[in-house]
Amino acid sequence: MHTKIEETLGPRYSTDCIRATWGGTGSVEDASRALGFSRAKGYDLIRSGQFPCRVLRIGRKTRVVTASLLRVLESGEPEYNDARAGCRPTP
Repeated sequence: MHTKIEETLGPRYSTDCIRATWGGTGSVEDASRALGFSRAKGYDLIRSGQFPCRVLRIGRKTRVVTASLLRVLESGEPEYNDARAGCRPTP
């Protein structure tokens, strides 16, 4: 089943193509395009902890988890990365 975003962006960013060609992670630029926004907007969302997919920081590189991107594309539900939300002090 193809989403409206996939129809607009073409086959390069379809879930089938992502499954077939990406490894465990993908670039922020490609993930942002698959989600329908620019690379710059993608990095802005990462900085604010609101990128809709899980993101890994490996040294100076930032990578998007492919499985998370596919879940977001298929369900339309974000998987936010706000690390502060998971680091609350215990009482």
